[in-house]
Amino acid sequence: MPTFSCLHFDELSAAELYEILALRQEVFVVEQNCPYQDCDDKDLDAWHLTGRDENGRLICYTRLLPEGISYTGYTSIGRVVSSPSVRGTGAGRQLMEESIKKCVQLFGNQPIKIGAQTYLLKFYESFGFRSTGEEYLEDGIPHTSMILADPTAPTQATLVR
Repeated sequence: MPTFSCLHFDELSAAELYEILALRQEVFVVEQNCPYQDCDDKDLDAWHLTGRDENGRLICYTRLLPEGISYTGYTSIGRVVSSPSVRGTGAGRQLMEESIKKCVQLFGNQPIKIGAQTYLLKFYESFGFRSTGEEYLEDGIPHTSMILADPTAPTQATLVR
């Protein structure tokens, strides 16, 4: 089970930022073969949620954004990534649960909007996210806009535990 930490951009050390960017590039640029501009200025206004294994190695990460940075009227969870070494272990599920809780703690009970890679719709639906029906290509990868209207409502994912 990952140990989570959440820091604002201004609180990150250079080494922590390096680890975050390296994990994002490993998955989004190299693994998904998708050259894109990862540093988009949103990091500067974001809270960075990191999950580390028992050895302190970064294994999962999300970027939490206040309302108005990515979407008007919504907070946002983005750059959702798990290291290939922990896929299938439940680390990604724990990451999303923690991300939703942190959004509520940081920004209040506001709806959360994400741009989900379309192949992960069922995963995000298990947390209560609902598709807006807006599918689009982002850097050549199909995405779908999804909204979690009430982040504090119990979902199937939390009821199973």
